Amino acid sequence: MKKNILKVVSMMAAMVLAVSALSGCGKKADNEANPDLPTLTMATNAEFKPFEYLEGKEIVGADIDMAKAIAEYLGYNLEITNIDFDAALTGAATGKYDMAVAGITATDERRKSMNFSNNYFKASQSIIVTADSEIKGKDDLEGKMIACQEGTTGEQYLLDNGYEIQSFKTASEAVASLKAGKADAVIVDNAVAKALSAEQEGATVVLDEALTEEAYAIALQLGNDELTEKINGALEALEADGTLAKIFEKYDLVVD
Repeated sequence: MKKNILKVVSMMAAMVLAVSALSGCGKKADNEANPDLPTLTMATNAEFKPFEYLEGKEIVGADIDMAKAIAEYLGYNLEITNIDFDAALTGAATGKYDMAVAGITATDERRKSMNFSNNYFKASQSIIVTADSEIKGKDDLEGKMIACQEGTTGEQYLLDNGYEIQSFKTASEAVASLKAGKADAVIVDNAVAKALSAEQEGATVVLDEALTEEAYAIALQLGNDELTEKINGALEALEADGTLAKIFEKYDLVVD
């Protein structure tokens, strides 16, 4: 009987540990979280190097460093959840997460369903092609198969202009399609295009021509003006004291 009781207790302990492990899946809390501070929850999509990406199991990048600096300035612990890009936007819009930080362009359409902070980084859409491609610019894209990341402004640009497209969950998958000969070009944000192309060992290049002019901002639930104002105040302070510039410089990002 005693052995059976011990066996049941051991099984229950194992179940508790398993549930605890699952509950933390996809999330990263500050290792030095202060239990006396409130928690700021953030959604991101760690497939957007150099803004957010994985190094082993750790989520890193310029957006991540910026979010940590904002949380520290405002007196919050920060909890980051890594999910699909579309889910990150939806999570911020519905209030499931306090904010989404994932290289998000504050478009007029998105502003209808969520709040946005002040802009913090200027961006554009760029073209990635194979090194031997005959595509030299936008005019050569007509009639070509173009890969992109779903839910992004790059995808919307292609749809608005009537291109034939392949949409993928991540920009890395889009580049893989290009290298496999299934797509003729990839459209993605300029800094991300450069980072992805640099990993291809000369197999791809980023063309100089910019297709759009955009700016990144932090997404929040529509009507959450109090937190939006706090984040704007933090961004202004971090820009004024040079923190943002140092973060972007760390990741070789050029700020105009």
